[in-house]
Amino acid sequence: MSDIVDTLLLLALPASGKSEVRRYLALLDPETRRRDLRIGHTAQLDDFPYVHLMAVIDRVLVADGRPTLFYAGIEQPWADQREWLTLIELVNEDYADLLAQRAVSPEHAGRWMLERIEAAGRKAGFGPRLTELPEALWQQAADAINQEASELLAEHNEAVQTPAEGRTVVIEFARGGPEGATMPIDFPQGYRHSLAQLSPEILERAAILYVWVTPEESRRKNRERANPDDPGSILHHGVPEVVMRSEYGCDDIDWLEADHPGRVHIEAHGRIWELPIARFDNRDDKTTFLRADRADWPADKVEALHRMFTAVLQGMK
Repeated sequence: MSDIVDTLLLLALPASGKSEVRRYLALLDPETRRRDLRIGHTAQLDDFPYVHLMAVIDRVLVADGRPTLFYAGIEQPWADQREWLTLIELVNEDYADLLAQRAVSPEHAGRWMLERIEAAGRKAGFGPRLTELPEALWQQAADAINQEASELLAEHNEAVQTPAEGRTVVIEFARGGPEGATMPIDFPQGYRHSLAQLSPEILERAAILYVWVTPEESRRKNRERANPDDPGSILHHGVPEVVMRSEYGCDDIDWLEADHPGRVHIEAHGRIWELPIARFDNRDDKTTFLRADRADWPADKVEALHRMFTAVLQGMK
């Protein structure tokens, strides 16, 4: 690998510390981050905002007396597990905009987001869904997500202005399978299938940082961090327990790495990609303190955490 990681896939079960790691990277002194962690100035992508907006849309439909479109019900798992691939297609689009430094300025952010979700769903194998809604209900859904979509749009346009030279794109997502599943996890759940849906442009540049916790610890931290008054928050959202067990009861990173330690082999786009992988062991929680204001971070914990990140990322080959 080159000195600076071009694209870092930040993977882990929910509440494992991924977003806390992202916050640390974003706030770290740039020279220290580059020298010790091989991370340049960051542009950050995440599929969770889309997960949240799809839930908001479903609530609009239920309030109108209609069935949910994306989830099996409110606070339930996906109705169709191919939504994992819908999310990846949205990330692919975000990444393409980054590479092209392409800002967008739609007239209505909510309608723009509905159109994006619909198009990504079609790439994932779905037929028409949102476009089948009556115009008045489409607009109602667009209005319901407009404020949050506007904030995402502003973040998108800020990110695409990040200079490409010396940049690390950090892409965060979580994948898994049912509690007690045998390997390999069935399509389309698990990292294997979502990684294979990533664009060639991402796979060509990507390395993986996996934040390692057990499913039990993931569920504990998920319950601990959940703030029902802030369901769209990156740091404080909660995943329903039924979802934690049916969609994040295990994951397939160990299985993917078993035959070639330090590498994840992904078959996609007619070839095999070898993605370097490093593990940060967070089974004994080392990152929750990063949710606090930076001024309140204990110096000894910051120093210990930085040493561990340095060892992990310098060791990635």
